[in-house]
Amino acid sequence: MFDIGFSEIVVIGVVALIVIGPERLPKVARTLGHMFGRLQRYVNEVKADINREMELDELRKLQTEVQSAARDIEQSVTQATRDMESGVRSVESQLNEAAAGASPIEATGAQPAGKESAVAPVHAPNAAPESPPGAADTPKQASLPGFERI
Repeated sequence: MFDIGFSEIVVIGVVALIVIGPERLPKVARTLGHMFGRLQRYVNEVKADINREMELDELRKLQTEVQSAARDIEQSVTQATRDMESGVRSVESQLNEAAAGASPIEATGAQPAGKESAVAPVHAPNAAPESPPGAADTPKQASLPGFERI
């Protein structure tokens, strides 16, 4: 804290011994030591208070940033919900209009009696592919690498 060397401390001690005297010097030195300790504790408390205030300021800034981010997310979710609801409403209104405009037969999906279906039934192709001729003669074995079957 102070740039005081050993020689300067000796000079201060000699002057204090001459001014105060040998009888009161130990009591004065003890009192000065207590006062110096109190001063150091006070300075340390002030430093700690300043550090706490700085940390609180940083935490307050962080809290405001988090709150603003949460507000932004909430607004975007609300906007997306509104957009989705408006899309659902428009699709629902289109379906209602289409259902209102359709005839009762088309709405139920039934065909009038006496008319044949215009759609011919479709047959599914064979599930197993045809094997090439002569393939039934050769057994199906896995070949080793480098020893392919010819």
